[in-house]
Amino acid sequence: MKKTHYQICVSGAAKGASVEEGKELARELGAALARAGHSLLSGATIGLPNYAAEGYKAAGGTMSVGISPASTKVEHVMKYRLPVKDYDTILYTGLHYVGRDTLLITSSDAVVSIGGRLGTLHEFTIAMETDTPIGFLQGAGGVSEQIQTLMGLAHPLRHGAFVTFDEDADKLISELSKFLDVEHAKYRNLYE
Repeated sequence: MKKTHYQICVSGAAKGASVEEGKELARELGAALARAGHSLLSGATIGLPNYAAEGYKAAGGTMSVGISPASTKVEHVMKYRLPVKDYDTILYTGLHYVGRDTLLITSSDAVVSIGGRLGTLHEFTIAMETDTPIGFLQGAGGVSEQIQTLMGLAHPLRHGAFVTFDEDADKLISELSKFLDVEHAKYRNLYE
């Protein structure tokens, strides 16, 4: 039987302290996605998502997709100053950051967040509102380390919501994969 291939979004800080703290964790996350046979989706941005894309490609990942806020490759590189190297393809949306975030999350089977600032919080909120499973790779600081507190204050969990936390990238991806396998068991042939 073939491995299940899901589209997993990597969400995380483009800038700030958690980028330096989480650089190696992000690379490990990308490699874990490649080993699990999943596609990597990200906002085609700098920082932790790009480190994850580097780790994914270095580990032999076969489908790395960037969802850009820009309208064209020229705008992506020149206006937004975003990378292209570690992506097999980039979708240039022209939706700017807010629209790009929504498309990114709703195109994903699950989301993994690491570190983060306001954009990561925005993507978490979209995941919660759309019942997209989300895992938090702990250890990089930033918003991802505060989510449990925020969830306690906001009580965002609804029927169907799945949120998990781990400090080990392989264990986190395994847990998300198992959840998705159960959720999509009826349609497993679509993911082979």
